[in-house]
Amino acid sequence: MLDNESFTIEGISKKDGWRICNFAVSNSDRLKRYFPTTLESNLTPALSEIFVTQKVKQYENKIEFLFTLKEKEDRSIIGLIYLKKIDWNKKTGELAYCIGYQYEGKGITTKTVQYISDWAFNEMHLNTLEIIAHKTNLGSVVVAKNCGYKWSKTLLKEHTPPNEEPLDMELYELYHER
Repeated sequence: MLDNESFTIEGISKKDGWRICNFAVSNSDRLKRYFPTTLESNLTPALSEIFVTQKVKQYENKIEFLFTLKEKEDRSIIGLIYLKKIDWNKKTGELAYCIGYQYEGKGITTKTVQYISDWAFNEMHLNTLEIIAHKTNLGSVVVAKNCGYKWSKTLLKEHTPPNEEPLDMELYELYHER
């Protein structure tokens, strides 16, 4: 989809199982709070193969889109971005993203969210995109704001991380200008 000087953005591929497993395991501390299902589904190569098969089918059926960010040289996965909770009638969807610890703060996530937002509006014809982030997840909040998403409201008890009480989350929205 996008071929940048240092990374690419691609739709999930059947060949991504091992790479996603490596990404999830090496970033487990980053994923465990906000991406617990992704982490649990990718703790072993066998689990990752099942996960990838499911995500490829969801992508093909336009239920949910999972994109991989790959380091250009060795093709390792450095991040993931989901376009999920798509309502084709209301033309809405939610973006969720994570980046490997060694790639944080380099603008890669912002470029990716901008690209996928444009793709969702122009190719998938969605009208509203959402990003839901915890107020203490400053990296995610900065990405949302840098990509033009505006704070909308606080969602009470929206997300329950493993072994924690439910958290209030902040909703950011972006509307397509037609």
